[in-house]
Amino acid sequence: MTDPAVVQSATRKRMVRILPFVLILYIIAYIDRVNMGFAALEMNADLALTAEVFGLLSGFFFIGYFFFEIPSNMIMHKVGARIWIARIMISWGIVGILTGFAQNAGHLYILRFLLGVAEAGFFPGIILYLTYWFKENERSKATAVLLLALPIGGLFGAPISTWILDHIAWAGLASWRWMFILEGIPAVILGIVVLFYLTNRPSDAKWLTEEEKNWIEGELEKERSENSRVNKVSKKEMLKDATVWKLSAFYFVVYTGVYGLSFWIPTIIKSLSETATTNLEIGWLAMLPPLVAIPSMLFVGWNADRIGKHKEHLFYSLIIALIGFIGCALVDTVPLMVIMLMLTSIGLYGFTGCFFAYMTFFFTESTAPVGIALVNSFAALGGFVGPTILGMFTLSSGMFLLAGLIALGIIILLTTKRRELPIEETTSS
Repeated sequence: MTDPAVVQSATRKRMVRILPFVLILYIIAYIDRVNMGFAALEMNADLALTAEVFGLLSGFFFIGYFFFEIPSNMIMHKVGARIWIARIMISWGIVGILTGFAQNAGHLYILRFLLGVAEAGFFPGIILYLTYWFKENERSKATAVLLLALPIGGLFGAPISTWILDHIAWAGLASWRWMFILEGIPAVILGIVVLFYLTNRPSDAKWLTEEEKNWIEGELEKERSENSRVNKVSKKEMLKDATVWKLSAFYFVVYTGVYGLSFWIPTIIKSLSETATTNLEIGWLAMLPPLVAIPSMLFVGWNADRIGKHKEHLFYSLIIALIGFIGCALVDTVPLMVIMLMLTSIGLYGFTGCFFAYMTFFFTESTAPVGIALVNSFAALGGFVGPTILGMFTLSSGMFLLAGLIALGIIILLTTKRRELPIEETTSS
């Protein structure tokens, strides 16, 4: 019987040491990924970019991301998170800075593709990393903290990006160029910090006692043994399993909605606004959807772990998002649009706080690196489709299309079931 004091101490140390740091890393990643939406307020006119071209550019990041995500996660599993996450952050920071020097749409297509290549594997790598440290009944809370980066990135990225657009134009460079440069630098700095701060596995942690290491590794090993009895244990078998493809399709349709909104919120508000005359005012309004998403994400992640009903929480989150998208398609004023965007964000971000814990229940230790990356890779295509939809269709039509995809996601979720151990095995164990 493990001393409760050891359990409490190990739990506290993991939460304090790991979660705030990976949260900061993902905030920087999210800001660098979606700041194109704010750059568009000035950049589109400077480079003569049409709505269709901007939509394609916004999603082009996810093409590079799609092709390189699985290889990236497999490499991380072999070389360790510390070295590989550092490599990812430094390389994407450099590409982000170079985006500030793009001269035309062709340059932007290349740089957005390279940014996707550079960042590929970061998010699924962090999700995989959390499985090395946290038990199944802790992962919704852990992933909810990590995914706070999405609303927090929107919350702080909106005023910071628009403030740069309104106030910084040093050395004759346009303000949108400085936005890319200044927001790319933190990724490089933090990538260097990762090399000295991140710990690959509990057994490597000098900040844990031997008793704490043994308890964490022992608990995780018991779960790995359990998972190997109910899930596919080889990558080949996993790829033949319909469940992994359902998870991929499920996350694809939701990801399409998340990034459809993320890139277009500033432009949507500007197109409807008669009073927001500056970029910074648009930025303040763009903060509201991610602001309400924060408590939604935390509550859904915490409550799903508390009662063990992850699938039900995913279902209700998507119902809320569906209502929000339909509302966005029907309203035509800034106040009502912001309210509908807030409702949509409550559903979408509540979903993300729970989904990644739910997804890991379907993989073993050997299949997790490929499985998690596979699901996230196909979802990345949704990051391409979402912005493209809102660039090619009218606002109303685009929102109805996104609502239809969310409805499809609900159907997929209802047909996805987790395997259980046979009754006699459960009893004997």
